[in-house]
Amino acid sequence: MLAVFSIATLIALAIQTTLPHLLPIGMFVPDLVVILAVDLGLKHHQALAAAMAFAMGYAIDAFSGTQLGLNALMMTLVFLFAYWLSRSLISTGSAVGIIAVFLGVMATDFGNYLIGSGFSLPSHAGAMIPPILIQAAITALLTPWVFGIMGRATRMVGLRQRSLRE
Repeated sequence: MLAVFSIATLIALAIQTTLPHLLPIGMFVPDLVVILAVDLGLKHHQALAAAMAFAMGYAIDAFSGTQLGLNALMMTLVFLFAYWLSRSLISTGSAVGIIAVFLGVMATDFGNYLIGSGFSLPSHAGAMIPPILIQAAITALLTPWVFGIMGRATRMVGLRQRSLRE
C-alpha cells in the first residue's frame, strides 16, 4: 500500500504543480491528493494509512513551498474525516467518497487560507468562495476515476482492498 500511494502521490503532485503552468486554468486545478487521502480513509484502516496521509500533506508542503506542516495537518484531518465516515455509515458507496472529497477540498482550501492568514478574514473573503466551490466540484467529478485507478493499482500489486460497501 505504501508504495502504491507514494507513487500515486508523486504523480498527483506532478500534475497539480505543472498543470497550471501548461494550461491557463488558475485555481481550478483538481486537488488529486485530497482524493487519495479520502481513498485511504475510506478503504485502509491501519495506522500506516494515517501516517501516509500525513506524509502526503507534508509532500504538498515540500512541493508548493507553503508553510511547512499546514497541508500535512489538513490531509490528516481529511483522512480522519473519511475514516470516521467509513466507520459511522452503514454503507459507504462512491457517492460518499465524492461528498467527502468535495468537503475535503473546501475544508483544505479554507483551512489553509485561515491558518495562513492568522485567522483574519479580509473584506474580500467572500470572493474566495466561488473558485473554491468550482475546484471542489472539479475534484469531486474526478473522484470515481481516481478511486478506480487506485483500486486497480492495489489489486495489481496483490493487496486486498476494502470495498466501499463493507
